[in-house]
Amino acid sequence: QQYAKAYGRDDAKEKYLPIVREILNYILGQKHPLLKVDDNGMVVTEGTDKPMSWMNASLGGRPIVARTGLLVEFNALWYNALIFASKLSEGTPDEEKFREAAEKMAEPFINTFLNDYGYLYDYVNGTYADPSVRPNMAIAIGLDYSPLDRRQRKKVLDIVTRELLTPKGLRTLSPKSYGYRPCYLGSPEEREMALHNGPSRPWLMGFYSDAYLKVFGMSGVSYIDRMLIGFEDEMTNGCIGSLSQLYDANPPFTGRGAISHVTNVAEVLRTLTTLKKFIMD
Repeated sequence: QQYAKAYGRDDAKEKYLPIVREILNYILGQKHPLLKVDDNGMVVTEGTDKPMSWMNASLGGRPIVARTGLLVEFNALWYNALIFASKLSEGTPDEEKFREAAEKMAEPFINTFLNDYGYLYDYVNGTYADPSVRPNMAIAIGLDYSPLDRRQRKKVLDIVTRELLTPKGLRTLSPKSYGYRPCYLGSPEEREMALHNGPSRPWLMGFYSDAYLKVFGMSGVSYIDRMLIGFEDEMTNGCIGSLSQLYDANPPFTGRGAISHVTNVAEVLRTLTTLKKFIMD
């Protein structure tokens, strides 16, 4: 999808359509061992005994944050992939199949994840809906294609901005949520407990920036540009010219973990590229 933005959909179709079609048909055909397509079109995963998402911290082999069932970013990514694949497959038999699969899950996605407070549940497992305010909802609203309309995206964005945004990325958990641990400090067990329960991740700024620009357009460019300034000073600390793996979620937002983290660097660079392209277009 990023390749299509950079080089055009025709080049992306020629280069990637076969593998995109193979992956989506593999999942739709219920062949994936860890993802199952539910009757409503959404994807379900079992994460009770083993971490299944990027929030993969564990103790004794069991996940600390046991995200299981319907995960918000999994299903947002799934919807986005189906819509993009349908456009990439234009003129082929798979175009309609992928589009219909996306349309089937659009309303269930909203009914499942969007709550009365205007933000998205982190995961839903049966009758339980996890109310923790986490940055996975930023992934959901930052994608090009979403079941949410602009008004709904803005409400989610407001919550993310108010509770998760820091100068060093998005917190992995809101300070208002139970179990908030802002600092990655202490024994190995204490650090593992904190890993996805507070500390900020710079790479999540990429999805946040995409969401902000989708909601506010050109008027959001200067705001995102100012937010990225928070990383400039950091590039003179630790590993010069790079960014740490994570940052404390409370001031002074000290860098922790690996002193250089490729995902963080890549997403900040991609966001800068997006800003430049946004201005030029």
